Amino acid sequence: MTSLAPRPIKYNPPATPLSVLHHDAQILILSKPSGLLTVPGKPAAHADCLEARVRAKFPTATIVHRLDMDTSGLLVMAMTAEAHRHLGLQFERRKTEKTYIARVWGQVNENAGTILAPIITDWPNRPRQMIDFENGRHAETRWQVIEREGITTRVQLHPHTGRSHQLRVHMLSLGHPIMGDNIYAPDDAFNAASRLQLHSESLTLHHPDGGERVTFHDPCPF
Repeated sequence: MTSLAPRPIKYNPPATPLSVLHHDAQILILSKPSGLLTVPGKPAAHADCLEARVRAKFPTATIVHRLDMDTSGLLVMAMTAEAHRHLGLQFERRKTEKTYIARVWGQVNENAGTILAPIITDWPNRPRQMIDFENGRHAETRWQVIEREGITTRVQLHPHTGRSHQLRVHMLSLGHPIMGDNIYAPDDAFNAASRLQLHSESLTLHHPDGGERVTFHDPCPF
């Protein structure tokens, strides 16, 4: 995999209001905007994040999983300790189902496929991740083409595992980086979009109260 010179990562969190899609005694379903950290970073300037904004309104809410800063879309938080344990086990045991929409650079020839490519942190170039078939952790992504749009392709992505930057690294491995990706995309693909073209569109899980299988949707904004 070709290494790119790192681009500076600037943190300018959007001032958009909190978007709560569902709220009950056990769970909180949110739509995270692109450009907002899920949890605070180490620098003081990175204190503003989804978790902090949510906790200001829902003090008992806790993080169960994360989305990359530049990824938008669905995220669930737990409202109780019991719900946190319940949801945490679902993610750990891969009982949840997630669907993402992405716009990638170039024309994807095949209509669908599965990527099985283990991922490991590229330590000298953090936060970059890379594929490593000897030392990487198992990573699996199913994908299918939704629409071919000139020099780009809109795809639906179904990660079976949840490795850091998994969808970004896996699409790059096919030769089709996600547009607007400031870490992995070459200049033409990076400059072709005003933000990372990756959105968490649907999330299916077992509700902690009774175990009913429920699905939440957040329409793709691009």
